Amino acid sequence: MRHAALALMLCLGFGLSPVSAQSADPIEGVISDQLEAFGADDFDDAFSHASPMIRGLFQTSENFGAMVRSGYPMVHRPADVSYGQREEQGGAVLQNVVITDEAGAVHVLRYEMVETEDGWKINGVSLLQAPQVGA
Repeated sequence: MRHAALALMLCLGFGLSPVSAQSADPIEGVISDQLEAFGADDFDDAFSHASPMIRGLFQTSENFGAMVRSGYPMVHRPADVSYGQREEQGGAVLQNVVITDEAGAVHVLRYEMVETEDGWKINGVSLLQAPQVGA
């Protein structure tokens, strides 16, 4: 049953690499742009996709980059990215993103997206429990 759940979740995604062409979907585009910036170690650009709340919390792109490298290494250097379930909640959009890291481990993250006058911004990321694979 767990294998079927993982297969279904992965099939629902779009299998986009963080360096793939821009998505027509604005939310996926912002997330993809930030992942591409992380991959290039361009923390200034990655920080530009953060919401005002996140920017206020970390103050600088250097602080933000250090947090990502230490706390979210799968986001800093993803091997594969796909987009899963999306839902609206309290004025925000929650977008699930399935990331496979360089070691082949699968991580499911929930991106909280908020719309600002400058477009969609990332207001937080939480790591959800990834489905268990194997025996």
